[in-house]
Amino acid sequence: MLALRLARGSGPLLQLRRLLVAAACAGAAFLLLFVLAGAAARPAGSFPRLLWALVPLAAAVQFAVAVARTDPASRSRAGMDAVGLGPVRLALVAAVSTGVCGALGSALALAAFLHLRGDLAGLPFDGAGAGLLHADRPLPLAAALTLLALVPLSAAAATALALRPHTPPAPQNGLPWGIALTACGLAVQAWAGRGGAGIPAGWALTAAGLALAGPGLAHACGALVQAVRPGALRLLAGRALQEEAPRLGRPLGVLCAVGAATLTALALPGGGALGAGGPLGPLTGPAAALVGACAAATLLASAVEVRQARTAARTVLLDLGAPAAVLRTAAGLRAAALLAGCVPVSWGVAQLTSLVLTR
Repeated sequence: MLALRLARGSGPLLQLRRLLVAAACAGAAFLLLFVLAGAAARPAGSFPRLLWALVPLAAAVQFAVAVARTDPASRSRAGMDAVGLGPVRLALVAAVSTGVCGALGSALALAAFLHLRGDLAGLPFDGAGAGLLHADRPLPLAAALTLLALVPLSAAAATALALRPHTPPAPQNGLPWGIALTACGLAVQAWAGRGGAGIPAGWALTAAGLALAGPGLAHACGALVQAVRPGALRLLAGRALQEEAPRLGRPLGVLCAVGAATLTALALPGGGALGAGGPLGPLTGPAAALVGACAAATLLASAVEVRQARTAARTVLLDLGAPAAVLRTAAGLRAAALLAGCVPVSWGVAQLTSLVLTR
């Protein structure tokens, strides 16, 4: 009840972000149902498709966690411990709110899926979706409910884990481990070739490695901004970027992984990796669009969180007489530094992946 009361009292922008989370969860749940219907019709080769369908789910869960971080109700305030709302309790409240958004998305996905199959009231679009969703085969109810419950439970568990009280590690500590994990992902893809379950597993390792290395990469970009006799503007931008690295780094690394995957898919012979011949059939393109949109939205939500955390420092600088144009220029310099650091990383990973897949 407390989570619902806090959700009702939130501002319109936060409510809009929650609706976007529900939409992302709906897309991920629909893809899971699509894979389940295909497995019921043709069980052979269904496991790799299920692994590929988990990628949009992971992207939607990451977006849900980023939105939960921007919720003012999830941050501790003075005096809230006295009424039993400590950091752990607030993390649980945020997890419940995120789970409700995920459950709403799963319900919408189930309704849309059944409607397109013609199980609710006739066949829409002249029955175009019936063959695609295998309407001639019954949908396993228990498996469908399990997959639908996986979406809100994953989002709620990830939110509770991310918002628990803990000390974040230094950004530089994850850089070597991230590089090693990315190399392991490339090795798995080279071993698997272009088929089987090794490709999604290798991409998962690569994405996890880039996400782990992201804070270190952002911290290095901040160090480069203030290198070689910096002025006040570069010092302000570089120090701020190094401070923001733990929050922006991981979604930035995931976005690098999405960019590398897109470049790799376009570079493969035939260029059809994102079309109907992709791992999820005709829904490969929409699944890739969902992953890209969730990755970009996660980075934007993390930027909102960083802006909220820097409100006090920004107010102090303005009170000290710093021009607002200088602060905007510093923000643009930070964005340019991140772009200059991440584009080569995405291109390099894409080139290496293309080499191991086309050898």
